[in-house]
Amino acid sequence: MSKLTAAARGQECTIQLYPYCNGNTETTVFCHAPSEDKGMAIKSPDFWGADGCSACHDVVDGRMKTDIPRDYVYQAHIRGVFRTLKRRIQQGLIIIK
Repeated sequence: MSKLTAAARGQECTIQLYPYCNGNTETTVFCHAPSEDKGMAIKSPDFWGADGCSACHDVVDGRMKTDIPRDYVYQAHIRGVFRTLKRRIQQGLIIIK
């Protein structure tokens, strides 16, 4: 587990797929987002993902069936990536020179 993925622990969910988001910071994990680097059994880089509660992670990964269109789930995940990157920059874990 990298510092970027470990930093998800205890954070608020940045994906926020309501009404499914449980807002439970004890279940927050790093949810890798789709990318060109992703493949069969290969995750995206550890800077490309979002802090997500267990429920949002289940929706994003397709383990929980919902009435939310897949394109909206993808958009929420990418918004979460932006929010998470912003958070990691504020935490000093990502430094932009």
